[in-house]
Amino acid sequence: MTYNENLMTQIVISIAQQTLTVYKRQKVIAQYPVSTAKNGMGSQQDSGCTPLGKHVIAEKIGAGMLSNAVFIGRVPTGETYNSELGASHPERDWILSRILWLSGLEEGVNKGSNSQGGCDTYQRYIYIHGTPDSEPMGIPLSHGCVRMRNQDIIELFEQVDVDKGTPVNIIAQ
Repeated sequence: MTYNENLMTQIVISIAQQTLTVYKRQKVIAQYPVSTAKNGMGSQQDSGCTPLGKHVIAEKIGAGMLSNAVFIGRVPTGETYNSELGASHPERDWILSRILWLSGLEEGVNKGSNSQGGCDTYQRYIYIHGTPDSEPMGIPLSHGCVRMRNQDIIELFEQVDVDKGTPVNIIAQ
């Protein structure tokens, strides 16, 4: 898979603006508020940071699942998130509705390893995914992933194509 700037659908995630913008044929078709990492930007294994740079959507998980379907280890648990479930499991980092699993394309930046160790977005399990609607957007609070409202991730999920390698560029500004 290659990163092709001319593909019909492209995604840009801005850490500074806490937004995810979808482009089709270089025109903005949607923009969503997101929440990236509380620990800031970075690509190192176990950093809890959101990696910068060029990525592709490597896998789409959760097609046809209900909104608020709960995933653990990319597998649906059969649970549907609600405030009672949230209160009974306050330790969980909720991954809901859909998962878009990212893979980095830049060796030593977000793929493979570098002088500090592993920096591979895919091996770090960095996703774009749904989160409880009670969680704030526009504020960095995740453990490295890009969190979205459930309705937004469901809408985005239908717009991207794994086979065509939908590009995702995560930028600082």
